[in-house]
Amino acid sequence: MLEVAQLDIRPGQCDAFEAAFKRAQAIISSMPGYLSHQLQKCIEKDHRYLLLVQWETLEDHTEGFRQSPRYQEWKALLHHFYEPFPDVEHYQLMREQSTG
Repeated sequence: MLEVAQLDIRPGQCDAFEAAFKRAQAIISSMPGYLSHQLQKCIEKDHRYLLLVQWETLEDHTEGFRQSPRYQEWKALLHHFYEPFPDVEHYQLMREQSTG
């Protein structure tokens, strides 16, 4: 399952956000059900990032991570950088259909 968050960072805060994210990624990567993550920076809008996190299940993210004490650490490190607060969506890989 893929978690997708578009992160718009307050003006002038990108360097501080990136430094904080380097610390915060150790939190998320230690969580049960975590598989991998990527943080990508937008080329056209230098204040926008895309966070992609692979989880084993939706509940690993929504319950396991978000309801954990470690989420409070994540929140303290990162949430004050966002403007507006990001929408987070979850995606699942579609199975290929056979054509025969």
